[in-house]
Amino acid sequence: MARPPVRKIYAHAKLRRLRAEHGMNQVELARSLGISTSYLNQIEHSQRPLTAPVLLRIADVLGVDPEFFSEAEEERLAADLRAALADEASGVAASVAEAAEVARDHPEVARALVALHHRYRDAAEQVAALASASVDNPVDTPAALPPAEPHDEVRDFFYAHHNHIEALDSEAERAARAWGLDAARPGVDALRRRLAEHHRVTVVQAAPEPSADARHFDPASRLLFLSPWLAEGQRAFQLATQIALLEYGPLLDTLVDAAGLTSAQAMGLARIGLANYFAGALLMPYTVFRAAAEELRYDIELLQARFGVGFETVCHRLSTLQRSGRRGVPFSFLRVDRAGNVSKRQSATDFHFSRLGGTCPLWTVYAAFSAPGRVLTQVAEMPDGKRYFWVARTVVRGGAGHHAPRAEFAVALGCELRHAHRLVYAEGIDLDDPRGAATPIGLGCRICERRDCAQRARPPAGGRLAVDPDRRTYVPYPVETRAQTSPSPSQPVPGRSPATG
Repeated sequence: MARPPVRKIYAHAKLRRLRAEHGMNQVELARSLGISTSYLNQIEHSQRPLTAPVLLRIADVLGVDPEFFSEAEEERLAADLRAALADEASGVAASVAEAAEVARDHPEVARALVALHHRYRDAAEQVAALASASVDNPVDTPAALPPAEPHDEVRDFFYAHHNHIEALDSEAERAARAWGLDAARPGVDALRRRLAEHHRVTVVQAAPEPSADARHFDPASRLLFLSPWLAEGQRAFQLATQIALLEYGPLLDTLVDAAGLTSAQAMGLARIGLANYFAGALLMPYTVFRAAAEELRYDIELLQARFGVGFETVCHRLSTLQRSGRRGVPFSFLRVDRAGNVSKRQSATDFHFSRLGGTCPLWTVYAAFSAPGRVLTQVAEMPDGKRYFWVARTVVRGGAGHHAPRAEFAVALGCELRHAHRLVYAEGIDLDDPRGAATPIGLGCRICERRDCAQRARPPAGGRLAVDPDRRTYVPYPVETRAQTSPSPSQPVPGRSPATG
């Protein structure tokens, strides 16, 4: 099977900024790279792509990883910028090309605009909370302001590292070897011994009181309570997480401090996320796990059986295999519930959904709820023409006993289509057919540019919707006719159903 062509890499403004940071002019850098000044000028202005030899020389001379020139960060920033500009407060319909140009050539300006939008949203929520308090409680009682949402900060921290924290991966791999953990088994007994001998912690397989928590540590008594309903792999993960918090606290603190997070909540979430990262890396050491993934062609269920962990845990670990020089398939990973709430979102790719306005209902991760326990696949095409290969399946939490509550989620793992030939799930799918069946999805209705989507839940940015009387569905007005089409009493108002007006 022929492989899809590799995309060309352009330096854009990154090389100019990098050169300026090193205090070099074009003549000096060109001389160091062994190329002409005119050639370097063309590269810096994106008139010529970076060839592999030049890219490697730039990495060597300027001390950066070749991944520095990846477009993933710029594309995520462009998506965030479009979402911010598309907010009701601004109503600016920035095109994909315009947002991409700002993110590429003026990233600091783009980040400032996105940050200002976040502050605006936080302020709007606080004003709404104060207004609600004044209505419900007319007495002059101070109302508590809702804290800013910390999840986006933590997500951006992991995004900035391509969902790979090398310091934790290296330390976990060293510890797995030193402690004699069998990489093909969870190693519960070895982890119990580590906690007992080095931290005087006794593991009790019972909750101190009725609780939904899988793990609870009492520092005073040095007792670690684990839910009795955990599977062996889940117990191993919780033990490894506790070891990370107790034994590698200084390393976790250093990583959190360097992240530049702005709230205590964000710092706490980041610390938990990093401890969980260490636990996954300890149970699935990088070198061994990556080799197994390649050998098994990324078959998630076979990796489950080999390493004794759950489907979701394997998916999450696969999304972190981005060690320089020994990378796995770059995946995006997320977990959603039936209502579309995204509770986990990690990415080593340029795939990025908007922070606002929900995700796309045509995405296969939502179809997974209609086929519980089955692995579903999808070739999805974004509005800019990029194609991705997705794998999705449901997972269930809890449910120990007839009356115990169960939580059902769908997890999805996706990569650019050019990597799909490495996955067992792509067998039988013609990945080379440019006209092959691909599901058109978008970044969420708020900023999606598709105007022929039957699932659209709101007008696209800068446009509005009318009713097609033949199909009894909404169709978008062209952007250029907005000023000429004002609703009259006989016209339906966008957002109301045709039946109710």
